[in-house]
Amino acid sequence: MNEFLQFAGHYWWLVFPLFGMTMGAIGTVNKQRELSARRRHREQLELIRMQGGEVAASRPAPAVAAPAAGDDLARVEAQHDGVTHRWLDYELDVSKLIAYPAMSDGRQPLTAAFLRAKKVADNLRPAAGETPSPERAKEYRDAVTDYEVAFELAERDARRVKAAAFTPDERKRLETAQQLLGVAVDQAATPNERQVAYRRVRQELDGLIWLSDEAVENLEKKVALELPSATPPEPAA
Repeated sequence: MNEFLQFAGHYWWLVFPLFGMTMGAIGTVNKQRELSARRRHREQLELIRMQGGEVAASRPAPAVAAPAAGDDLARVEAQHDGVTHRWLDYELDVSKLIAYPAMSDGRQPLTAAFLRAKKVADNLRPAAGETPSPERAKEYRDAVTDYEVAFELAERDARRVKAAAFTPDERKRLETAQQLLGVAVDQAATPNERQVAYRRVRQELDGLIWLSDEAVENLEKKVALELPSATPPEPAA
């Protein structure tokens, strides 16, 4: 032990290069992780961009003319609309918002990234009847691809974490709201029972999940459905 202390006393200056080497190694590991994440993201982007082309490349090319620019634009717009519809499935469905609240929480990094990608794609979308330049069309196509990838990452993360960001008491409120929601839209319940359950749902979600006006309107329509009428008796023979 004394020999070690003597050695450390004479060669204390070795601490600095050793510390530098250690921090350098840590920095290298972190950098490699970051580069690996970026590489996976690029690979996913390229995979989605090539989905249509890979299928075509695996078959003999038919002797037909190349698709017109308008056809390609229509395909990209359909892809754009498809992602938006998938997002609206969460945004307008209170049951899904309760089950996966991160999809409506802009504080979540992946959700925030998805919302930014959505804004970019929406802004680059050509107006009705507009014929964009090849450069503008490519920019829009890439933005829609990024939009789709960002949505898939946000959706995957939301389904993984579910309500993990909430406290135990808040999660209990979400569970209660989900149970009451089943009563509110149950046509076997009386109109009064559905209305009481609906008001309780709104109370439980207040301050936890923000509901858009459209989501509230859709829910109120389901709650307001009348009970199915009884089957009329068959006439006597």
